[in-house]
Amino acid sequence: MGAFFLPHKIKSMKLAEPITKTTNKMELDNNPLNINYDKLIMAGPCSVESEEQIMAIAKEIAKNKSVHVIRGGVWKPRTRPNTFEGHGRPAAQWLKKAGEAVGLPVATEVANAKHVYEALDAGIDILWLGARTVVNPFAVQEIADALEGKDVPVLVKNPINPDLELWIGAIERLHKAGLTRIMAIHRGFSQSGRSKYRNKPNWHIPIELKRRLPSIQVICDPSHIGGTRDLIQKISQSAIDLNFEGLMIETHMDPDNAMSDAKQQITPDRLIGVLSDLIHRESKDDTAGMDLDDMRESIDQIDNELIELLGQRMEVVKNIAQYKKANQVTIYQANRWDAIMAARLEAGNTKELSEKFINKLFQSIHNESIEKQSKIMNS
Repeated sequence: MGAFFLPHKIKSMKLAEPITKTTNKMELDNNPLNINYDKLIMAGPCSVESEEQIMAIAKEIAKNKSVHVIRGGVWKPRTRPNTFEGHGRPAAQWLKKAGEAVGLPVATEVANAKHVYEALDAGIDILWLGARTVVNPFAVQEIADALEGKDVPVLVKNPINPDLELWIGAIERLHKAGLTRIMAIHRGFSQSGRSKYRNKPNWHIPIELKRRLPSIQVICDPSHIGGTRDLIQKISQSAIDLNFEGLMIETHMDPDNAMSDAKQQITPDRLIGVLSDLIHRESKDDTAGMDLDDMRESIDQIDNELIELLGQRMEVVKNIAQYKKANQVTIYQANRWDAIMAARLEAGNTKELSEKFINKLFQSIHNESIEKQSKIMNS
C-alpha cells in the first residue's frame, strides 16, 4: 500500500534515512474535542459555497448519527489563481449557523492569524492547519501566537512533503503556545510520477508520529489521499485497520458540481454507505485465538537472526572493499548489481514476497554497502 517502486535496473541512490529519532514526551488532552466517540467522524463540503448549501448538507449529514463534526472550507488556499478561494468571514458565519441548526460542532481550516481571529469571532469550534501551511514554520508560528491563551481544539495536517520533523514541529509550536487540545490529520503526501492516489499514503509516517508522540490522536483524510471518490472506502478501511482515531470525509450534496475538489467528494447517502461498510476489528491482543506472545517471540528471534546475517554480509562487503582498493577497482559495478537484483527478485517471488518489497529491501542493503565501501576506499 503506497510502496515506493524501484525498477529492475537501478543505480545506487540515497534513500530517506530511517525514522528512529525519539522526541520529548508531550502530554496532550486525551479527549481534545470533548466529544464521546469510538471513531471520530468529521464530514462536510470541501468549500462552504453558500449559506443554503452548507445548511442543506449539515441537515443531511446530521441524520447519520455516526458523524460528530461538520467540516467546511471557508478560506481555500488553491494551487492556481482565478479559482474559487472561499467566501471568508461570511462563510464562517454560515458554517456556524448550520452547526447550531443540527446541534453539531463545526471545523474549518486557518492559514494565518487573521483567519484565526475571524474564525473564533464567528464561533467556529474546531480549527485545523492545512498541508500548505504546515510546510511553513513562520506561518505555523503566527497561528500559534494568535492562539496563545485560547482554549480551542486544533488539528494539524501533515505537510505536503513526507517530512515527519515538519509535522512534529508544527505540533510542538502549538503546544509551546499553551495548547493541549491538539490532534493530527493524515492526508497523504505529494509525489512525482503516476499513481492511483492523489497523495501517497506513506502509512509508516503517521505510525511513526504516534510512536514519537504517544498521546496524540490521528485521524485520516481519505478524500485527499485518494483524490477520487472511488478510493474513499478502501483508504478509510486501511486507516481503521491501522487503528486511526477517526476519519475526515469530504461530503457534498452535488459533488460533480462542487466549486472545489469535485472528484473526491461524496454524497451524504454514500457517506452512510462508507461508514456502515467499515469493518471494525478488535485491537486487543487477547482476541487473536492463538498465543500472540509465542508468535511475537518467534518474530523477535527471526529478526535477531536477520540482523546477525546482515552483519555478516557487511563484513564480507568490507573485505570486498579492501580488495577493490588494493586493485584499483571501482565501488559500483552496474552488471553485478543488475544480476543481484534479478536473482533476488526471482527468489523473493518463490516466497510470495512482492517485487516492490524486494526492491526496497535490497536497495537499502545496497546503499549501506556502498557507504561502507566508500569509507574504506577513501580512508
